[in-house]
Amino acid sequence: MDWARAHLDRPLTVADLARRARSAPRTFARHFTEATGTTPARWLVAQRVAEAQRLLEAGELSVEQIAGRCGFGTTTMLRRHFLRIVGTTPTAYRRTFARA
Repeated sequence: MDWARAHLDRPLTVADLARRARSAPRTFARHFTEATGTTPARWLVAQRVAEAQRLLEAGELSVEQIAGRCGFGTTTMLRRHFLRIVGTTPTAYRRTFARA
């Protein structure tokens, strides 16, 4: 999990995470879900959104740059997942929580 958090900018898949854990993808997914209560894919999206929140609060990067750094690829994907998880858009979140 620490490795995945350090590599959020990469296009990570469950197969990639399983390989890193030296496990078969189905076995990895089953154990991961048992241990965390969520699927690897959902966990990864949540981690990417959390990193986007941190970067938005810092206020130094554009939303486009944040989307790339967090592994979303496009601002559309960032916005879609961010809105679903946080309940607001990245831009509105930045306006509210950016450090002065």
